[in-house]
Amino acid sequence: MSETEYVVLLDDFGNEIGTAPKATVHDTETPLHLAFSCHVVNSAGEVLVTRRALHKKTWPGVWTNSFCGHPAPSEASLAAVHRRAEHEVGLVIRDLELALPNFRYRAVDASGIVEHEICPVYIARADVDPEPNPDEVAEYRWVDPLELAASLESTPWAFSPWLVMQAQQLHLFQTPHTVRRAS
Repeated sequence: MSETEYVVLLDDFGNEIGTAPKATVHDTETPLHLAFSCHVVNSAGEVLVTRRALHKKTWPGVWTNSFCGHPAPSEASLAAVHRRAEHEVGLVIRDLELALPNFRYRAVDASGIVEHEICPVYIARADVDPEPNPDEVAEYRWVDPLELAASLESTPWAFSPWLVMQAQQLHLFQTPHTVRRAS
């Protein structure tokens, strides 16, 4: 049995066009491929943020969303999200919601490595502390989403670019709107 992880390659319209070993995909010419991001919220309304392990190929040591990953070829997206939750942060998640089905981005880190993904974004629930895999996560925090949104706005360089872009679109990070009643 092969230990090689594969990612699904996509054309500009999001159609599958093949697969490639994950280890060979992320470089200065990263092809468009399928991924996902997940934001985990606890019963106190706090969101889990993680700091990427220092030896990660892209954005090492940077604070980001709860976890990310790539569905394997022929793997259902929801199964991939659950698999990565357990692998990366040691959580069994529930109430998985697809929040941004069409999120897509391209970003280049300081070393020139490119992320180029169609990356549906999920929100999930968990009420226990994570048990991070040290190969994936250096540390974690549960934080108030509005405080995180303020930090993302004032110091975007301290976070992964996909977290910054996702927070601009997710209701989770938006200031609640006050409804005024007519007098």
